Order: sequence, then structure tokens, then C-alpha cells
Amino acid sequence: MDYPAGTESHRLPMWREHLNRPGYAAFGAVQALRTEDGRVVDHLVGIAYGYSGAGDQWWNRQLRVGLGRRGLPQEQIDAVAADYFELTELHVHPAAQGHGVGTALLGALLTGRPEPRVLLSTPEVAAEQNRAWRLYRRAGFYDVLRDFRFSGDPRPFAVLGRDLPFPPPPAAR
Repeated sequence: MDYPAGTESHRLPMWREHLNRPGYAAFGAVQALRTEDGRVVDHLVGIAYGYSGAGDQWWNRQLRVGLGRRGLPQEQIDAVAADYFELTELHVHPAAQGHGVGTALLGALLTGRPEPRVLLSTPEVAAEQNRAWRLYRRAGFYDVLRDFRFSGDPRPFAVLGRDLPFPPPPAAR
């Protein structure tokens, strides 16, 4: 996501706080690699986490502002931002991308969630041409809000959503 160097030290307190949010869930993906001396060690190649969205959270307030600026009436804003799972982070090491790791993490995180939908934000990319966008579109994510700038970040973001359950029941496929 092109985070500046040192971002992790600034975001660490926030990540720790997220551990205590209602509905918190996290998954990691490891890959077994053989070392030069023949040992097999696991390397973390992906992570995904999120929690139940709520009106008192910064991201929810930002979402509501963005939807309001697009002219949505309050009842529609409330319908979008009321009951959802926030997919906060999903990252796969570049060397592990394109091998189903992101799809597996997404499935592990979203399967069995009680919320009716999942929402996430991701940086806008020209013509949606990167692996994250392809993953989200393949998984059925739709546009909720496009070209939005969160407070404190000049980059344009998209907010995407997907109805749950994930995957849909067999009759709905």
C-alpha cells in the first residue's frame, strides 16, 4: 500500500486498540520454507483482520461524511453504516501474491460472520489494475463510495462492500 517508512511505529497503538473491539477476528497465512541447512521454518506471508463496525469509530464517521458529501439521504447513510464487519487490513507479501493467499485469508475472516455485510477501504488504482482490486472484485465486492479522501491522507480511496454470508449458500451461487 506504499506506506511511508516508520508507519508501523505510528500505527502500532491503533492496532493494539483494535484487538479489544467487538467482533475482532484475525488470521495469518504462513508458508513453510526450507533453509540452507535443511530446516523447515514458517514465514508469515499474509495477514487479515477486522471487527464489527460502530458509529463511535473514526472510520465509520469518515464513511458517513463521505456518503453525505455525495448527497445520500441520512436514512441511506444509516443503512450502509449501521451493521457491518470492517475489513481493516488484508496484506499479502508480494512474493506470495497470485497463489490464493488473499482469497484464503478473506474466506477465513468472513466465513460465519454475524453481520449482514462487510465494508473495506482500499486506495484507488487506475482502472482497478492491481491484485487487491482483482481479489475484491472476484469476491463480489461492489462500490459504496469512490474517490474519497480520509482525513489525514491525501490519497483517493474507494470504499467497497459485499453482502454476507461468505461464501454465499450453495443455492445462491
